[in-house]
Amino acid sequence: MCGVNGLWQPAGCSAEEARATVLEMAARIAHRGPDDAGAWVDGAAGIALGHRRLSIVDLSAAGHQPMPSAGGRYVIAYNGEIYNHLDLRRRLEAAAGQPLAWRGHSDTETLLAGFEAWGVEATLQAAIGMFAIALWDRQERSLTLARDRIGEKPLYHGWVGSGPGRTLLFGSELKALRAHPAFTASSAAEIDREALVLYMRHGYVPAPFTIHRGLRKVPPGHLLVLRGTSAPAELRCYWAAGEVMLRGHANPLQVGPEEAVDRLEDLLRGAVRQQMVADVPLGAFLSGGIDSSTVVALMQAQSATPVRTFSIGFHEQGYDEARHAKAVAAHLGTDHTELYVTPAQALDVVPALPDMYDEPFGDSSQIPTHLVAALARRSVTVALSGDAGDELFCGYNRYQVTHDLWSRIKAVPRPLRRAFAAALTAVPEQAWDRLAHGAGRVLPMARRFNRPGEKLHKGARVMHSGNADALYLHTVSQWSEPELLVPGVTEPSTVLTGAGHGLQALPDVPRMMAYDLLTYLPEDILVKVDRAAMAVSLETRVPLLDHRVVEFAWQLPLQYKLREGVGKWVLRQVLYRHVPRALIDRPKMGFGVPIDTWLRGPLRPWAEHLLEPRRLAEDGLLSPAPIRQAWQRHLEGHANLQYPLWNVLMFQAWRERQRASSAPQAAAA
Repeated sequence: MCGVNGLWQPAGCSAEEARATVLEMAARIAHRGPDDAGAWVDGAAGIALGHRRLSIVDLSAAGHQPMPSAGGRYVIAYNGEIYNHLDLRRRLEAAAGQPLAWRGHSDTETLLAGFEAWGVEATLQAAIGMFAIALWDRQERSLTLARDRIGEKPLYHGWVGSGPGRTLLFGSELKALRAHPAFTASSAAEIDREALVLYMRHGYVPAPFTIHRGLRKVPPGHLLVLRGTSAPAELRCYWAAGEVMLRGHANPLQVGPEEAVDRLEDLLRGAVRQQMVADVPLGAFLSGGIDSSTVVALMQAQSATPVRTFSIGFHEQGYDEARHAKAVAAHLGTDHTELYVTPAQALDVVPALPDMYDEPFGDSSQIPTHLVAALARRSVTVALSGDAGDELFCGYNRYQVTHDLWSRIKAVPRPLRRAFAAALTAVPEQAWDRLAHGAGRVLPMARRFNRPGEKLHKGARVMHSGNADALYLHTVSQWSEPELLVPGVTEPSTVLTGAGHGLQALPDVPRMMAYDLLTYLPEDILVKVDRAAMAVSLETRVPLLDHRVVEFAWQLPLQYKLREGVGKWVLRQVLYRHVPRALIDRPKMGFGVPIDTWLRGPLRPWAEHLLEPRRLAEDGLLSPAPIRQAWQRHLEGHANLQYPLWNVLMFQAWRERQRASSAPQAAAA
C-alpha cells in the first residue's frame, strides 16, 4: 500500500521547484508509505509524480516508485495491489514467446509491462485488485488517473491557479493537494456548499464531490485522461458496477442451492488465497460476524500455520462482539489477539479524526475501526477484512424492513400514516427498548434487532414517503432535510435520488442493495477502513470485493441471499461448512461505540464547544437553530440523535483543524 501524488503544469515548470513541491506533498501522506519516498519530474512537460511506499511485495529497491516502464514510454505512481500480477506476467511472456527481463517481482512493473503491450484500459480490465494510479505517457504527453472497480483506493484531483501557471493537482488524500503553495489562495479550496448538504444527509461526501469546491474524486471503475488545458478531459468507464448489477439480475444463474454454495466457496477461496500473498506479516480482522468469520475460515483452511486475527471489545452492553470473535478464533485455531478498550482509550481517538479522514466523515464506527487497525499493526503489515458481505448478499436488515414497510403502507393515505408515526414517536425510544427486551425471548432470531426504539422512531419519521426509493433514502439519511442546515443551497441529485444508472429496472430489495454498492460501500465503508488503517501504515484487503465475486453475487437469484427473512443465506452456508451455526447465528450488532451516551457524558464539553451557536454560524455555512434543537432533544433523552449530531460535530472539528493548519501558511505568505 502506498500514497501517490503529483502536479501537472502543461505550460512547463521548474524541475527543481516541482521536485521539492511533490516531495512536500508526499510528506503529508507519509503514513501511507513510511518505507520509501520518491519523485520523478519532467520540467519541460510540466509533470511531477510523487510517491510514498509501504513495502508489501518485492521489498527491494526494484519496487521503488515512481517507476518508468522498460520501454521508457510510461512513468507510474501507483497505490494498491494487483493480486493476479504473476498470471499477467505469464500471459505477457506467452504473448512475447520468450521470458521477459524483469527487474524485480513487483506488481508495479507488471502493470507497466501490460500498459506497453496491451494498452492502459485493457490492462486494467485484466487486472484483479485494488488501485489508484497516476500514469504519465511520455509519447502522448498525457496523464491518466485511474481507480479500481469498486473504489477501495482513493484518488483526488483538481486545478488551481490560472493562466500559464494553471496546475493540476492529484493525490491519494486531500492533505497532499493542500500542501501545494497555490492551493490555500485558490478558489478550489473553498468549501463546496452542495457537498456539505450531501454530507449532512449521508455522513460522507459522495463521489465525484469533495468538501472543496474545486477538487473531485475519480469515480470507481473509471480512468480520467488529460491532455492539457486546451483539450477536454476524457472520463472513461472500464468497469460499470451499475451495468454488472443490471446484467446479472436480468440473466440469473440456473443453479441449485448446493451448486450455488460450492461455486461461491470456490470463488472466495481463490480470492482469499490470492490476497494472502505478501512479503510481510499478514493477518485479518475478526469480529465474529458472518463476513469476517468466512474470510478467516478460508484463510485458515489454506494456511499451514495459525492465521493472526485481531478484534477489540467494549465493556458497554450492546457494543461488544469480542467474545463472539474469540469463540470463532478458538474453533478455527487462529493466533488471536483481542483488546478490551476503555472509553478513555476510544475517546483519545476523537481529536485525531479530522486529520485522519481529511474531509468531514460522520460514521462513528471510524473509532473502533482505527483501534482494531492499530492493534493489528503491532504484529502485521497487511490485514484482510470481511467488508462488502452485507451489500452483496443482502445482509442489512433495512433492505427487508424497507420493503415490508412500503408493502404495508403504500395503500394507506398519508394523513393516516402521519398519525400512526406520531403515535410511535410519542413513546420514548427507551420505553420501546424495554418492551422489545421482554418480547425478545419469544421472537425468532431473524426478527430481533439491536436498539429497536431508535429504529422504530427512525421508521416513523419516514412514513410520509411517496415511493419505496424515497422511503429508503429517508432510512439511510442522517438528516432527512439537510437543506435546513445549509441555507440557500439546493441538494444535488445523486444515485439515491435517481440520477443515472437505470436501476429502476431492479425490484425493490435488489435496487436498495445496488444503491449501497454504488454509494454507501465506496464512500463510507471503504473510506472508513482505508483511512483508519493507513493512518497506522496498515494495508487492508477485501476478498469479497474481488470483481469476480461481485459479478457472481449479482447473478445469484435473490432467494439465495434472502431466505425466510434471513439475509446472506448462501454466504452463511459457506461459513457453516467451517464454523458451527451456534457460534454465528445471533442478532446483527454492527461495529460501533456508544456515542449517544458519550455525548451526554465525557464528550459533552467538546461537543458544547463545537455546537456553540456563534461557532455554528461562522462563515454562514450552517444554520444553528435545527442543530441546537437536536442537541437539546438528545441531551434531554427524548431521542437518540447521535448520528446526525456526529455529522455536524465531525464537520465542525474538521473546519477548526483546517483553520488551524492554514493559519501558519497564511502567516508565512
